[in-house]
Amino acid sequence: MSDVEEGKKIFVQKCVQCHTVKEGKHKTGSNLHGLFGQKTSQAPGFSCNTNKKKGITGGEDTLMDCMVCLENPKKYIPGTKMIFTGTKKKAERADLIACLKKATNG
Repeated sequence: MSDVEEGKKIFVQKCVQCHTVKEGKHKTGSNLHGLFGQKTSQAPGFSCNTNKKKGITGGEDTLMDCMVCLENPKKYIPGTKMIFTGTKKKAERADLIACLKKATNG
């Protein structure tokens, strides 16, 4: 079972440097508000082309794509400038997704 609170801790440790989940401005990485239901690399006001061709819309049916991306972003998104190297622990990835789903109105 995924743990939203553990996911928050992971987000703070590994993601908050470049991403935010609050609606508004982007950081170095895209604002993740509205992540679920939005196509990859299409956050309004954020210019990024590295993941557009995948054309994945965030949602329940694409959670496995999220899991793969969080395990190894550079392999999943060739050309990404993300410094996040991924997390190999499946439970951590599941917790992070649970946190993002809740925090981004998913």
